[in-house]
Amino acid sequence: MGAMRTACCMVRRAAAATAGLILLAGCGASGGSAKDNGKGSGGRTAEASRYTENIPGVGAKLRSRIPGDTRQVVAVYGKGADSADATLALYTKTAKGWERTVAWPAHNGRKGWTTDHHEDDMRSPVGVFSLSDAGGVLPDPGAKLPYTHSSAFTPPTYWGKRTWHDFDHVIAVDYNRVKGTTPLDPTRPQGQKKGGGIWLHLDHGNGTSGCVSISKAGMVSLLRTLDPRQHPVVVMGDTAHLTD
Repeated sequence: MGAMRTACCMVRRAAAATAGLILLAGCGASGGSAKDNGKGSGGRTAEASRYTENIPGVGAKLRSRIPGDTRQVVAVYGKGADSADATLALYTKTAKGWERTVAWPAHNGRKGWTTDHHEDDMRSPVGVFSLSDAGGVLPDPGAKLPYTHSSAFTPPTYWGKRTWHDFDHVIAVDYNRVKGTTPLDPTRPQGQKKGGGIWLHLDHGNGTSGCVSISKAGMVSLLRTLDPRQHPVVVMGDTAHLTD
């Protein structure tokens, strides 16, 4: 990913010049009538049903990779192994369990997902990755993560017009990058061929080159919510890999 011609990956030339399930139904059961005292057919209250012991749709394999001190999980549920359609949901861990607080329609790599990501494969990497740094063309909207405001995020003008605002706000996915640096940092600890520059960023209506994209409102919400003190991570992949 890293090449200027890709529509999602970290823009290496700009960096060098200046220093990316299905929409879950509401978790709460219907409130019930006075006759059942607010309990659903299963006997659980609507309040209790808002919480789950584990992140829905995430199997033991990936769940074991979520750090014990993580209290915020961004779950990206890809529709299929070769699909660019996804849903992004935010979960917060409380004393009662994991609570899904919000979700948005999303897109991932235009060719789908992979467990062996490589530069320019147009697929998003499956896995669990920390979220530690943010930035964008637009000023900091109140992010809790360190935020780099720079025009260097601006896509080149020869990209399609619909992509020109992709990087107004971004959150770096810590895949093959150095944590604690600007998302523009081109360093690839595992080598250039393993790709990099995987971000969460603004959506332009279809698949990306490997990043995950959601609406501007969604990105602003994530930036204002994800807190480094809560050790946020993203768990991402298609349904089959997520439930493995």
